[in-house]
Amino acid sequence: MRHVDFSPLYRSTVGFDRLFTMLDSLGQPESGQTTYPPYNIERTGEDSYRISMAVAGFSETDIAIEAHRNVLSIKGERKDEGTGEGSEILYRGIASRAFERRFQLADHVDVVGAKLKNGLLHIDLKRTIPEELKPRKIEIGSVDKSAKQIEAKAAH
Repeated sequence: MRHVDFSPLYRSTVGFDRLFTMLDSLGQPESGQTTYPPYNIERTGEDSYRISMAVAGFSETDIAIEAHRNVLSIKGERKDEGTGEGSEILYRGIASRAFERRFQLADHVDVVGAKLKNGLLHIDLKRTIPEELKPRKIEIGSVDKSAKQIEAKAAH
């Protein structure tokens, strides 16, 4: 992927630093970021979303979810469990490695809740726009006809 240089735009814009930093970071692969664990992002309503992540083998105590400054971090670390006395694993196909997945959240998107069911971690998100940022309708007033207009006499 080509790298885009945003430095000329920094000179002529004010307040877009975060946007350019986000765009710049999209082009760079994150160190150590793999496709594990797989996840889905779905829209469940007009202003609600859900991230579903496949975390088979992890329990609620093995997973930590943190939302801080528009970044949602999900970390999973499974404690090693013994296989039992006298047994050994011949093939390990079920991943039990630690993971950390980060999601960039838009402004005013909050985590509503999380639940773990059937090996899937569901994180519900909701966008709540404050009243002062919502569009508002402006009434068009009419001219008050009852006000008298004072006419000035022209000087001759």
